Amino acid sequence: MKVEVLFPEVCSLYGELGNIRYLQQSCPELEVIETDIKSRPAFLDQDVALVYMGSATEEGLALAAEALRPYRAELESAIEAGQRFLVTGNALDIFGRSVTGDDGFSLEGLGLFDMEVRYQMLKRTSSFFLGSFEGMDIVGFKSLFGYCYEAGLEEPFLRCIRGEGREPGAPVEGFCRKNFMATHLIGPLLVLNPSFTRYLLQQMGAENIRLAFEEEAMVAYEKRLAEFRDERINFHF
Repeated sequence: MKVEVLFPEVCSLYGELGNIRYLQQSCPELEVIETDIKSRPAFLDQDVALVYMGSATEEGLALAAEALRPYRAELESAIEAGQRFLVTGNALDIFGRSVTGDDGFSLEGLGLFDMEVRYQMLKRTSSFFLGSFEGMDIVGFKSLFGYCYEAGLEEPFLRCIRGEGREPGAPVEGFCRKNFMATHLIGPLLVLNPSFTRYLLQQMGAENIRLAFEEEAMVAYEKRLAEFRDERINFHF
């Protein structure tokens, strides 16, 4: 069983490669393919159970978009055929029509989702997030300069319980199309959410799953979940 990490040299801004290490520790037979920015993605030619991509700087996003642009049609076909993706942080921004910033930053997206992303570079939003996916509570953190607009018809990945959605006041977060899952949540999403990690491994075809540090991960998850549910705590920080 293979997992492909797209462009780890630029797409690991918030320690998201920890997600892959946790998958490896929980499923020792997992083979990890790290595809650099100049190489053809392996999932286009091989059986890959999961394609993963994490956050980047604005310059890194531009590099990642240009690296994928030659394969746009193949990428779209793979998504429609059910290829499984997990995209975290601002990496999801390049899959829309465009990214623009109030500092003059401009990036043509891949146009796979009907949305525009607008950055306000002097107004970073940092918050915790509590949402739901397939009956599971999902906890995490967000740190972003902007939001997704004109995306109302796109299927969401998460339903918001507390925290920022796709745009201010939106009840949903991220995007989901077939097995393509994208979220603005950052950092070790899988470490923070052991139940979701188990679900993901099952969907990938793993059997007899024993998560690494499972008891400790569940204790930490339950404690964080209780804190995030506490209405006395402001979700912005």
